[in-house]
Amino acid sequence: MIIKRMHDMGIRSEHAYTAAMASIGISIFTWLTSLNAEPGSHADLARADRWGIFIGEWAPTFFGLGVALSQHEQQDGTLTASVHELREQKAG
Repeated sequence: MIIKRMHDMGIRSEHAYTAAMASIGISIFTWLTSLNAEPGSHADLARADRWGIFIGEWAPTFFGLGVALSQHEQQDGTLTASVHELREQKAG
């Protein structure tokens, strides 16, 4: 039901996979940024680890949504269609 609603809103598996990859990159960036916020303090390492892990935990969720959306797209027959083509079909 949620996956169908996401699909109907125009969210595709590619979007979820892109978000997963982006969250991995943002996790590393956030960890490095937080680590360098106040150099020399051991508390900074703990804070950096917490932020990096927090954002890094988003990736499996996005990958899971991508798989679920991909399966829905296969059943719906829209796996190879672009978002633009789907919008034209819906409007026409």
